[in-house]
Amino acid sequence: MSFKSIKIGKHEIEYPIFQGGMGVGISWDQLAGNVSKEGGLGIISSVGTGYYKNRAFIEKDIEGKPYETINFYSKKALIEIFKSAREICGDKPLGANVLYAINDYGRVVRDSCEAGADIIVTGAGLPTNMPEFTQGFPDVALVPIVSSAKALKIICKRWKQRYNRLPDAVIVEGPKSGGHQGFTYEQCFMEEFQLENLIAPIKEEIKKWGDFPLIAAGGIWDKKDIERMISLGADGVQMATRFIATKECDAPEAFKKVLIEAKEEDIKLLKSPVGYPARGVKTKLIEMVESSPKPPIPIKCISNCVAPCKRGEEAKAVGYCIADRLSDAYMGNTETGLFFTGSNGYRINEVITVKELMQKLIHGEDAS
Repeated sequence: MSFKSIKIGKHEIEYPIFQGGMGVGISWDQLAGNVSKEGGLGIISSVGTGYYKNRAFIEKDIEGKPYETINFYSKKALIEIFKSAREICGDKPLGANVLYAINDYGRVVRDSCEAGADIIVTGAGLPTNMPEFTQGFPDVALVPIVSSAKALKIICKRWKQRYNRLPDAVIVEGPKSGGHQGFTYEQCFMEEFQLENLIAPIKEEIKKWGDFPLIAAGGIWDKKDIERMISLGADGVQMATRFIATKECDAPEAFKKVLIEAKEEDIKLLKSPVGYPARGVKTKLIEMVESSPKPPIPIKCISNCVAPCKRGEEAKAVGYCIADRLSDAYMGNTETGLFFTGSNGYRINEVITVKELMQKLIHGEDAS
């Protein structure tokens, strides 16, 4: 099977492959810029931009951490990240990922538009008011992430009523993805919630509203997986974990090494202060959290990153601060870092270029 280009709103992407947004600092200018350059859709994560270039663009930090939401989600840094990515990919489509669960969601969506995002992707909640924050940017395509036909129905109904518009595409994410899941812990292991069983009902829901692309995500690894998703009714795929193992990925070498060394049994569903199960590598941090009756690392909530955490209350209940631990991973601290990965992360055994990876995804594993 040869892959066709895909149109998302007014933007045409050469190959139907989205690179999933990964924060803190895993998919920024270098990774996203190079994926778009090679014909996919590079997606910049808006999470923790205050850490970009050693916190060079923020107004204030405390203990080396961006202070408050305004600095953790730094607009100046986001603009610089997009500017740098544009130098790599030119005018090819470039996306931003903005989690719905964050504090200042609306502001960060608008910041992404002003920074130059062509496409905005939102998961971690139902973004029923997403179009409100992109007014004045009619060319920016809006793509929610859902885990059920019911969720898509709610979004379409609200968007149509309030804003007279529909999604430009929808990402359907199954429970094998890295990071936060749109399912309970138990649902992640139930057959009915696996990605291949979500596509058909969501495709049916799309037909009730018109026609826009369906992008399948979660556990997709190679060309065969992409072909399988397309055969089930998807128009394209989103992949994240495999892009970590590229030379251009913004993650440090220590992060990539954690994945290369991870075994299948090391990849677990973890509790998270965001309120959803999250998939990552069971590292020393997780072992410390699981064996200690209280948080092994003091929790101060300096960055105030996500609304469900309630200013550190949920972090204390779970045993770690997600902003601090993800930023530790970005800085290569394997002792206290939180390393998210999809269920296939253990299959990573080498680091290659984005160009090489895209060739393998488009032409098969033997392509170079």
